[in-house]
Amino acid sequence: MTAGIGLTWAICGAATAGVIARPFRLPEAVWAVAGAVALLALGLLPIAAGLTAVGKGMDVYLFLIGMMLLSETARQQGLFDWIAATAARGARGSPVRLFALVYVTGIVTTTFLSNDATAVVLTPAVYAAARKAKADPLPLLFACALIANAASFVLPISNPANLVLYGGTMPPLGQWFASFALPSVAAIVVTYGALRWTERARLVGQCETEIARTPLTIGGKAALAGIVVTAVVLLLASAFDVQLGLPTCIAGVATTIAICLLVRMSPLMVVRDVSWSVLPLVAGLFVLVEALDHSGVIGHVAAWLRAEAADPARAAMTAGTMLAFGSNLVNNLPAGLIASTAVAQAQPPRVVVDALLIGVDLGPNLSITGSLATILWLQAIRREGLDVGFLRFLKVGAVTMIPALAAALGTRLLIG
Repeated sequence: MTAGIGLTWAICGAATAGVIARPFRLPEAVWAVAGAVALLALGLLPIAAGLTAVGKGMDVYLFLIGMMLLSETARQQGLFDWIAATAARGARGSPVRLFALVYVTGIVTTTFLSNDATAVVLTPAVYAAARKAKADPLPLLFACALIANAASFVLPISNPANLVLYGGTMPPLGQWFASFALPSVAAIVVTYGALRWTERARLVGQCETEIARTPLTIGGKAALAGIVVTAVVLLLASAFDVQLGLPTCIAGVATTIAICLLVRMSPLMVVRDVSWSVLPLVAGLFVLVEALDHSGVIGHVAAWLRAEAADPARAAMTAGTMLAFGSNLVNNLPAGLIASTAVAQAQPPRVVVDALLIGVDLGPNLSITGSLATILWLQAIRREGLDVGFLRFLKVGAVTMIPALAAALGTRLLIG
């Protein structure tokens, strides 16, 4: 190993550790960007390559902008409070029933709007529901975080990482369902059972039953309509193999402007409350991956995939498991990029590619840095005055992710 490669790996590792640990309580984006800047300043990555890496994330940036605007607009128009009151009333005093309602809602939101939407849109509503019902919020919030990843391979649009891994060319829906329908069910069911068991001590007693529900305002109704329209737009975009970022951004911006005009509110009130720091965080992560690519990591991964192609079942199980855990080291979007490039070079059997997708989608349930959705979830709960540390999440993630991953990969191999 040359000194340059060693220094590149050291900087990428330090930046990742900073994102995980947040020294001095600085935002995650600070450490990712600092690592990217250090790589460029020291000449370990050409500036042109760094700019190219940032450009690779354009579809993700647009997707996030649309979703964050949509979420903040809905929050300000009281939609989350209305959803929260509806869920709390539906629980009829049972924390277990409320937990199940949140989980099912998370499945629907992730499936049709993506796992990032579950983190950005659903999490504030769930916290509001817990507050109204006077229930312990943590089991419900963990349900949001984990189902955002566990249900993220039900449809191609359920996770932006799906688009990254398949290089923008998705399999037909029929082939998708043949590969992932049963593994998705396995991941969702096992995750629910493991999380329900892990949080059993917090899901006891009774919660409030007499909960007032303020009628939805015209702005709230418009926000709900905007979310439904966005889901339809995403489904159509996926069906016609169109990248999701621009349609999502247009839908989010259009909904925000329309509602601001409807209720006579300045769009600046929405813009100033959006967590924009997630965009430089993603950009920094893409630069770190580009540096790893330049250091030869992806070539080694591709060579390994070619060497293991003689035994597809073993290769699938090993590759899916390794990527699942590896996604927690560099985040699953960059990890998906590494895997996608390696797959393009190695051309492994379809079952191996499918296993990699399961790993990159489900693996991030292990830690708070595993996926962008989990980082967005963390930012959402911090806005409510809560926080979950790395070790606290890891304790829950280890119990839920590992059996769910085994079930999903095992199911995919049984399909053949």
